[in-house]
Amino acid sequence: MLHTYLTENGLEQNPADNCTQCVQKRKTIADSWRYAHYFELQSEKDKKNIVVKCNLCVGGKLLSTAKNSTSNLKKHLSSKHPSTKLVGRPAEGMEDSGGALAAKQQRLSFSASSAVAKTVSASEIHKLVAGYVVEEMLPISTVESPSFRRIINKIPTTSKTGGAMPDRKTFANYLDKCYGDMEKELREQFDSLEYISTTADLRTANNKSFMGMTAHWIQPSTLKRGKAAIACRRVRGRHTYDVIAGEIEQIHMSYGLGGKVTATVTDNGSNFVKAFQVFHKTASDSEEEDEDRSDSVTFEDLNNVLSGSDGDANDMISLPPHHRCASHTLNLISTDIEKWLSSNSDTRAVYRSATAKCSALWTKASRSAVASETVEKFSRRKLLVPTSTRWNSFYEALCRITDITITDLQSLCTQLGMRCITDKEYHFVKEYCIVVKPLAMALDILQGEDNCFYGTTLPTLEALMTKTLDLKANLSRMTSGLPDVIVKAIKTRFASTLDSKEALLAAVTIPKFKLRWLRDDEAKKDAAKCMLAAECHAQGHPLPEELPPAPVSGGEDESNFFSFTDDKEDSNSVETEIADYLKSGVEIDTLNKFPTIKALFLRFNTPTPSSANRLSDKRFEHLLLLRFNHYFGDK
Repeated sequence: MLHTYLTENGLEQNPADNCTQCVQKRKTIADSWRYAHYFELQSEKDKKNIVVKCNLCVGGKLLSTAKNSTSNLKKHLSSKHPSTKLVGRPAEGMEDSGGALAAKQQRLSFSASSAVAKTVSASEIHKLVAGYVVEEMLPISTVESPSFRRIINKIPTTSKTGGAMPDRKTFANYLDKCYGDMEKELREQFDSLEYISTTADLRTANNKSFMGMTAHWIQPSTLKRGKAAIACRRVRGRHTYDVIAGEIEQIHMSYGLGGKVTATVTDNGSNFVKAFQVFHKTASDSEEEDEDRSDSVTFEDLNNVLSGSDGDANDMISLPPHHRCASHTLNLISTDIEKWLSSNSDTRAVYRSATAKCSALWTKASRSAVASETVEKFSRRKLLVPTSTRWNSFYEALCRITDITITDLQSLCTQLGMRCITDKEYHFVKEYCIVVKPLAMALDILQGEDNCFYGTTLPTLEALMTKTLDLKANLSRMTSGLPDVIVKAIKTRFASTLDSKEALLAAVTIPKFKLRWLRDDEAKKDAAKCMLAAECHAQGHPLPEELPPAPVSGGEDESNFFSFTDDKEDSNSVETEIADYLKSGVEIDTLNKFPTIKALFLRFNTPTPSSANRLSDKRFEHLLLLRFNHYFGDK
């Protein structure tokens, strides 16, 4: 090596000489240049020069340099490799210029005398293994694998038994304990919050059904979203509305959520919808029940009261407000689009033939390696195969086909032995993708999690309808009626959301929206301001603390006996806060300047627009929730 050669030939004239001068000289040359490792010694040219090879040059260029100078090598690096980011080895108190190459490369030693291996405790190993098993979704029997145990036994530990892993049963008990700790931490987190929303979904896999639920909240201090999986519980029997309602309430009660849940978001399934229609009791319902009660005394059969019944148990169920999943509703609009395209005389034939040919094309490309290679000749990207549960995957698959020119697409179909797509069909698919693009964009926005609030729903729908109608002027006769169909479907399927007071207040209390999304509709803006002011008054406007008035000396005065709050001052302070808020910036942090509006933001925006939880007996639920919540990854 170059370092060794310089040390042995260029420096140490007398190896037995250990005088201070020689040691200083050897240290000076050895540590003077940090980039010697980019060159490799080839041969000795003469007594004063050597030949080295540059490791950065393609083919390894040979260079001549003096034994005690680096100037030639520096010039080579600066002129031939100016764009290369050089990584220098640390120098020991020497300047980078005027010196020579390093004398000797340091060697790493793994002997017990030179380094002490870092040891870990047995509990740390167990936690690391638990994280590995949970995050990688491995079977618990992994801990009994002989090869896995050999790896763990090589880790130095402070325990006398070394890194010996417990058996499967003991390790499973350890995971159950970790799950209990995670549940405790979640309860403590929920206890500190005022508003929480949940999502619920029923999934079936391998002839088993599971109720999956997640919790979502907004941290009041940071205004950032938090989320956690709280259940993936086995549901046996029929999925009737009362069974679903009972499971949801039981999960809520197990975490002590009680009256903190502002809304539960589910899909549009009839069993979920009926569950909330039957078991969600509003304040008006309670008032009507109180009015209907008779003052007369009634007598009950004691046997019936003590025995109880399922009906009585169902009467005790109380569910929070229900929000339908916005992304699932948007997916349902695709069925309205398909019905119109299949029934309209101008589009029926071309829609069926175009989609059939596109389907045949991406199916063949996905099932045949030869066909896939043929596609690569005309497109750098593979064709997508849509899934039946996601409409936007169908849209993306069509877009991928229209990225190929009509000429290349027809050539591709010919080489694959398929019917060619005609110009009319290609033009139809192009326009279809243009019209539904805003719908696909809205779907992506409402499926967000970290920065997506319930108040995003109304502005997104308004923008979607506006952008869709703006496309009508540039469409052909085939698709000119499609924008009106989409807007009508939005107004029908989102009718309750578009008229929702909560959805409106949620949007207004998000700084980036406020009243901007209402555009030029002054009547709606004024109505929104009135609603916001009314909610601020109902919320209670926090005023600065004042010192109590000093006692009045002398006789009693009636004006001192009667003390009432000044409604006018409170009204002015609320109106001022609203006016200042509407003029403020769009950053989410601006809410910290407006405490009343921030409280409304936390109240109305805690729910998510969509129930996009993708979650499956008891230990499986534990493992899944531990993984979803990254319990071991955050330790």
